[in-house]
Amino acid sequence: MHDAHPIEAVIFDMDGLLLDSERLAMEALVAAGDELGYEMPESFCQAMIGVPADRCRAMVVETYGADFPLERYFAAQEVHLRAMVDNGRLSTKAGVGELLDLLDNHRLPRAIATSSSRYRTDHHLALAGIDGRFQAIITRDDVSRGKPHADPYLAAADKLGVAPASCLALEDSYNGIRAARAANIPVIMIPDLLPPTDEMRDTALKVVDTLHDVVEWLTPRLTVRSA
Repeated sequence: MHDAHPIEAVIFDMDGLLLDSERLAMEALVAAGDELGYEMPESFCQAMIGVPADRCRAMVVETYGADFPLERYFAAQEVHLRAMVDNGRLSTKAGVGELLDLLDNHRLPRAIATSSSRYRTDHHLALAGIDGRFQAIITRDDVSRGKPHADPYLAAADKLGVAPASCLALEDSYNGIRAARAANIPVIMIPDLLPPTDEMRDTALKVVDTLHDVVEWLTPRLTVRSA
């Protein structure tokens, strides 16, 4: 696939891919439910991973009914998550620094395409100390349709000025994988909380354990590119 299209840019998902934040988000969803007197099983909260906010809201209403205090619930989740993050519980995933250094060395542009809001994205990237390492950041506030639609990835490629087929996407969620492929961007899956399924293995270019594995896969391809 990459013989015809050398890799000219990399587009990253954020939560669960660059940042070890999905566990915190899930814990905050459970805590917000407890605060409002609703039991929110982890399995239900996990089902919302990588899902656009409007669909998450619909899932909650479908499960807990139209009387569920939706706005209060997601506001409480934001407060719980912010407290966890501000108390030092947010960290980058293994291999992030190594991969960004590799891209720096080869002068390869990179972007983020995330389902998080601009506010949360900017705050989390700054706390993680990697906010200045991307040429473009596309959040759910910047597109009309989030993942699994192609819009976030197409917007990121457009901002970088690179054809989608010449980009490489890195994702951990099912909807993220679907969004990248809908944009005609080859994608590698690095699973976080969600295990790879047959669909994901068929859709993704590769499934690897960590970003260290991406560095190993990418290094010879970039060396050939810059030779």
